[in-house]
Amino acid sequence: MALVVCMGIVSAQEDIHENIKHTLRPNMTHQYDEIPPSVDSFSDWFTEGDFYGRLRFNSFGFKWKEELEINGIDVRKDHAIAAIGGSLIYHSAYLNGFFFGGGLYATTSQGTLKREEAYLYKAGKDTFSRYDRLTDGTVGILSLAEAYMAYKVEHTEFKAGRQIFESFLTKSNDTKMIPNTFEGLTMVSRDLPHTVLKAAYLTKQKLRDHSEFHHIFAYGYEEGVPYSAYTENDDSMMHVGITRMKLEERGIDDRLVIADLKNTGVENLTLSANYTAVPELLSSAMMQVDYAFEAGEWHIIPSVRYMQQFDNGAGEIGGASRKGVTVGYRDPKSLDSWLLGVRVDVVQENLKFRAAYTRVADEGDIIAPWRGFPTGGFTRAMGQYNWYANTKTFMFQVDYETQDFYNIRTVARFALQDFDDNKAAVQADSNVFTLDIMQGFDGTLNIYTKLRYAHVMGKDDTPIPGTGLFKTDPSYDEVRLEINYLF
Repeated sequence: MALVVCMGIVSAQEDIHENIKHTLRPNMTHQYDEIPPSVDSFSDWFTEGDFYGRLRFNSFGFKWKEELEINGIDVRKDHAIAAIGGSLIYHSAYLNGFFFGGGLYATTSQGTLKREEAYLYKAGKDTFSRYDRLTDGTVGILSLAEAYMAYKVEHTEFKAGRQIFESFLTKSNDTKMIPNTFEGLTMVSRDLPHTVLKAAYLTKQKLRDHSEFHHIFAYGYEEGVPYSAYTENDDSMMHVGITRMKLEERGIDDRLVIADLKNTGVENLTLSANYTAVPELLSSAMMQVDYAFEAGEWHIIPSVRYMQQFDNGAGEIGGASRKGVTVGYRDPKSLDSWLLGVRVDVVQENLKFRAAYTRVADEGDIIAPWRGFPTGGFTRAMGQYNWYANTKTFMFQVDYETQDFYNIRTVARFALQDFDDNKAAVQADSNVFTLDIMQGFDGTLNIYTKLRYAHVMGKDDTPIPGTGLFKTDPSYDEVRLEINYLF
């Protein structure tokens, strides 16, 4: 097996204490444990490359506490969906430092909802394209999601084309069938001592539930055009007021510029920093500090993350609220904001406890539609978006990894999410319990299995300011099962 699926909690302390065992998280990324060799001939450049295969099965069951219909139109409906698919990835050999590669991904799904109800899927919506399903009935996706040329010199790699790019706010987020990928130019360097430096200029994105690449920071809605909302960036945290039409009217090309750094040069200390910008619209800067020390047989790792979001014109176009409803926002035209996260991990052998807290300023919403989650690794629980303005979250987490028994890992989380009741478009408060049971690779079988459960307990008596109505109860139950076979 040459392609492994890494699900580890890749954090600062992993570099600091190599003897600490870390349980795995349900956000999978691809890593290669066998890399093609360097060659001297053009023909060997192709023939000495490697193929990496993967078969996948995913199934989802989702039940709302209360189904919902408004003016005769279903807004919430219980559902289940299953999908099968896979990927075939090619990585060429190295010829004078040059190499190329690609990834072909496929999925097909079958669910309980009718074709015209495809917009109602919450769980499993990333196993098909909503736009394709609603317009022509297509139940699957076939996508060349990766296709790139690259050059490596020493410990620095340059890549151009379709690719996965992992940074603070851009992730493959490969938990369904097809990863989130980008088009553009990237650089990853490990030439500086104890430092990983990344940079990117990205021009397009292909979310997991799209068959084609699309705008990286533009919502596709056009009045009178059916299903146009699903044509561009329709990520759950995309700003619906930043539309393709509005950007075209202003002559703005949405592009993503990224600089990302991680340094472990000081003993027991890891420093992380990130700058992400959509020129003429929005930018953010993040710094994180992780420090590890020992207390007897335990390892204690406190961490602090601070993120500042700068409004460079997006707020004037779309407003302070991601959903376009600015009731309850201090400045309805500003997306300036910040986020603070603190956590402490207490680790002993195969057991870890985590306590974490995040707070978002009472300013604009944090906008991050590239599948990297600002509260990820701190307080984000399965399927939750807790970085709206003036949101506070506490999370408690326990990770346990069995030893010498099928490599089974269990992660349990409990989060208390305090949203702002005075903001009309922000959800009601909720408490979230999640349980992940993951059977990883044990050295003999190339099979990985993951079972996930989420139970969300929301409030049903939160008034919507100025309406006499109540916010919708966010309560639901969800179950996911995934099986991977690598070859």
